[in-house]
Amino acid sequence: MSPDDYRRQAGGRRSLSPSRAIAAAKAATGQSHGGPIMAYQAYDFADPTLHEMMRGDGGRTGVAGIAVNERAALRNSTFFRAMSLISGSIGMLPLHLMRRAADGKIEKARDHPLFRVLHRKPNDFQSATQFKSYMQLCALLDGNAFALIVRSRGAVRQIVPLPRRSVKPQLSATFELSFRYQPKSGGAVTLAKEDVFHFRGPISLDGLTGVSLLDVAADTLGLSHRALQAAGRLLDKGTMARGALETDQTLGAEAIDNLRDSLRENFSGADAEDDWLILEEGLKAKVLSGTAKDNELVALRQQEAEEISRFTGTPRPLLMFDETSWGSGIEQLGLFFVTYCLLQWFVIWEEAVWFCLLTPAEQDTMYAKYNDGALLRGSLKDQAEFFKAALGPNAAFLTPNEARDNFDRNPIAGGDELPRNGTTAAATLADA
Repeated sequence: MSPDDYRRQAGGRRSLSPSRAIAAAKAATGQSHGGPIMAYQAYDFADPTLHEMMRGDGGRTGVAGIAVNERAALRNSTFFRAMSLISGSIGMLPLHLMRRAADGKIEKARDHPLFRVLHRKPNDFQSATQFKSYMQLCALLDGNAFALIVRSRGAVRQIVPLPRRSVKPQLSATFELSFRYQPKSGGAVTLAKEDVFHFRGPISLDGLTGVSLLDVAADTLGLSHRALQAAGRLLDKGTMARGALETDQTLGAEAIDNLRDSLRENFSGADAEDDWLILEEGLKAKVLSGTAKDNELVALRQQEAEEISRFTGTPRPLLMFDETSWGSGIEQLGLFFVTYCLLQWFVIWEEAVWFCLLTPAEQDTMYAKYNDGALLRGSLKDQAEFFKAALGPNAAFLTPNEARDNFDRNPIAGGDELPRNGTTAAATLADA
């Protein structure tokens, strides 16, 4: 297949399977026989990718004149903390494949191949935590996350993340969804929707791709970087002296050196705190005060940190810059974080698994479910009170074994029955 034939096939409506797409790309670029690379990438003048490439700044230069990319953004401590907190929370929480049986009972679909892919090993080089954390970070920074679905015998065996900014969703004239994948070498490949696992951020301007957090927060991140640069210049070249000594007389070099030595010997260190200088030769002390620009620097950096908190939806105390006391409010902070920040991502992940990884027949009885219990657990005292009420004989809704499972303890005999009023587990077992 010649490069021109490959490009016509890749750009047409016909989609290629992943294996055929990779083979075609190698054939088109001459990699299969060691020949020269002949493929090239063409851009339309209206293509935003071309505009970003020509500007050289990723298209994210804000009002501060700073080109904001992911590396510059992650150097901001507040932004890094927010990204780490959200991505880490999504990555560490278990994602289970659930099945609803015909009798209405709900169980974990441990016998399904997709259960192990989601819960343990999505591919050969990532754990489940690493995969989910990386995909979540891509969705935050770029607005979208893409992965290649590898199937064998009709079942999903692996989910391999695709390089960032290499995949673009596209709709045909008949509203058929496909994905244009641009590998690092070779021409573009069209992947069918059945071969791509895709989820995006909650906000979209075209219904296909999500809004990048780096784009919408470019001004705030740029201003924060400018404030940091100003602080660096102040420490490097700014005036750090506490005050000045003035006189109408002329002091010689020897008198200035003697005065400087006297100040260092007699009025420096912790022992000289609150001492008063004894001035001679008509010297007058003058305290230096910072300018309005210097005094507003700290307030500006605080304001930009608050703006980043709003963009990411992370509570202020969890970003480690709030002066309020945590105390008993830590549980409310966790509840706020889960409800108003992570909950939308839970739904996005669950719907993406249902839409992309399950067959139409499986979608009627199976679904994915995030277990957010690890983030909502309170202290041991709070957990003891909860399970005491859950196992109460009057209105029990948990069995002893279900309660023990929350603490990774083995089941006990007779622990699968709900407690009854006036009975014990031993009496329940004897009745059985």
